Amino acid sequence: MSDPVAQPANAIDALQQGGVIVYPTEAVFGLGCDPDNQSAVEKLLAIKQRPVEKGLILIADNYGQLLKYVDDAKIPMDKRADIFSQWPGAITWVMPAAKETPKWLTGQFDTIAVRVTDHPTVKALCQQFGKPLVSTSANLTGQETVMTIAQAKSEFADMVDFYVDEPLGGNSQPSVIKDAATGKVFRG
Repeated sequence: MSDPVAQPANAIDALQQGGVIVYPTEAVFGLGCDPDNQSAVEKLLAIKQRPVEKGLILIADNYGQLLKYVDDAKIPMDKRADIFSQWPGAITWVMPAAKETPKWLTGQFDTIAVRVTDHPTVKALCQQFGKPLVSTSANLTGQETVMTIAQAKSEFADMVDFYVDEPLGGNSQPSVIKDAATGKVFRG
């Protein structure tokens, strides 16, 4: 395998071919893939050593990209202002999943965790790919999160198909995760 070149078009090629990429998010590097490609998601979970039952986060350029995965009609009207006023940004909302949303994304839950990002690199990736990406921190489950491309390459080597070498978003903590129905904070 040749050295990947940090160009979004190559990241898009990797995603379209069912690959797993490392890319910057608001605070940490993430592992990502095509959420509709079951083998890509299974590869990502194997790399991360994460059980499928835990579910995954989807990160998108805009809410429209997430509608396929979210049961929008079940989001309470009185919660919408709070949800949408915090996007784009580093807030992940746990929303009711659409019936068609695959279990390889939702795990044991009937919900899906989603985020509309303001990170320019991720926005560009999602725009070019035409849909959201799976977004989970680039680390082995239970280990320290990867904070540089060099760390990512050391940790994952050729298990990952492409490394997007762009800056992190500057946040000191990973995204806050909240329940869209109740406002309960799962990760602060």
